Amino acid sequence: MTLATIRIGKLSVSRLILGGNPFSGFSHQGPERDREMRSFYTPARICQVLSQAEALGINTFIGRADDHIVGVLRQHQDAGGSIQWIAQTCPEHGTPLQAAKRAIAAGPAAAYIHGGVMDNLLAAGRLSDALPAIQAIRDAGLPVGVAGHRPEVFRWAEDHCHLDFAMCSYYNPIPRHDGPEHRSGCNEAYLPEDRDSMVAQISRLRAPAIHYKVMAAGRNDPRDAFAFVGRHLRPNDAVCVGVFTRDVPDMLARNVALLNQALANTHAC
Repeated sequence: MTLATIRIGKLSVSRLILGGNPFSGFSHQGPERDREMRSFYTPARICQVLSQAEALGINTFIGRADDHIVGVLRQHQDAGGSIQWIAQTCPEHGTPLQAAKRAIAAGPAAAYIHGGVMDNLLAAGRLSDALPAIQAIRDAGLPVGVAGHRPEVFRWAEDHCHLDFAMCSYYNPIPRHDGPEHRSGCNEAYLPEDRDSMVAQISRLRAPAIHYKVMAAGRNDPRDAFAFVGRHLRPNDAVCVGVFTRDVPDMLARNVALLNQALANTHAC
């Protein structure tokens, strides 16, 4: 089983990227499910999944730049692991610039501004507050991106930034007017029209896009979700998907197969 790669700045990135939300207990399915993920994903089990990803040709992981994820990645690297890490800044680390500096110091291969932060700045009319953080990541010699759950974030970025990549959520589950952090237990909305609006915006981006939340946090059938991704993934785009291997131990292999099949079907059309 093989995976194609794309270029993000100087990096070669597998078209399927392993997402870290389940490792951090962000299920987007409620507090009980969050606890199940945190309980199951011990450092040893996370390292096991990272090794499985590498064996399947997944060479990139996206996860938070917090002490938990950084510590597990170091443990994995000490044991011979080679997966490259794209860091997501953490809202709890302060301003966008402060959070970017924390992420840079942890030694990632690339970094981006948290999507909730960008959505919150958009709501406040202060997207320019992200510019010093973007510049700091660029000055560190790393490929830089921003994430967001609303197409307006990327319309602004097209006019004001020269990004190396864009982290584009298919859905906008909760509003971020009151703060950038995810709030577990809130009613989350996964609307088809939000997905359609985002893929329309992706089609107009200059930089590679990483499509994420494509499964609607487990609400979409994986085969249908990957088929949709296959129809909208541009030649230099990738897709990021997390896994909960307690429920389906071979979920990573299934995802690789589904993406490859979706891309083959699209190319055959």
